[in-house]
Amino acid sequence: MKFGTEKIDDATLELLYLTLHDCNRAWKGHDWDTLDRLHDKGLIGSPAGKVKSVTFTDEGLRRAKEVFEAMFAKKKT
Repeated sequence: MKFGTEKIDDATLELLYLTLHDCNRAWKGHDWDTLDRLHDKGLIGSPAGKVKSVTFTDEGLRRAKEVFEAMFAKKKT
């Protein structure tokens, strides 16, 4: 089965945003290929290394917040 990597990348950004701490860091316990793609797109810092978190770039944090809110924000009734 083939998967749409754009949707996977967005879902991973949403999950990274869910674990946001220290203003721009998120726990990196996600698929390495996906983290590498997000890094290549300029949305997160390098996921390589022993640190257990990654940093969002300004654009990455903006995009992560955008996709997170689109998926999970409660609609006003």
